[in-house]
Amino acid sequence: MRALGIDFGLKRVGLAVSDRTGTLVSPFKTIVRTSRNALFDELLKIVQDEAIEAVVIGLPLSLDGEDTLTTRQARNFAESLGRRIEQPVHLMDERLTSAEAEEELNAAGLFGKKRKMALDSQAAVIILRSWLESGQS
Repeated sequence: MRALGIDFGLKRVGLAVSDRTGTLVSPFKTIVRTSRNALFDELLKIVQDEAIEAVVIGLPLSLDGEDTLTTRQARNFAESLGRRIEQPVHLMDERLTSAEAEEELNAAGLFGKKRKMALDSQAAVIILRSWLESGQS
């Protein structure tokens, strides 16, 4: 199953995709948000062009597992996307994915502006990889 991972953010949205077997996950791109409609238009095009069969959106819970304002925004975003596509939309706990993404980028020797743009898509990789490994797919 080819899946799309999304690291939702108010300024940038990181994306990752899996291969058809659900074994490999790769960074896809980072979208710099301009408007809500433009973001949905771009996501709909990606879902169609990449033959995406499931979407996984990171759910930014607080460290103690409680909802925050950003959690509610991510849930609203997931619901809005779910109304626009036929594919199932799943939420995946994303606590500490940014820290893990930072570590992976450090290990890869990526710094500066390239690192900033890569951070969101790398977080999406971790979200999608975690979902696939959890067996929820």
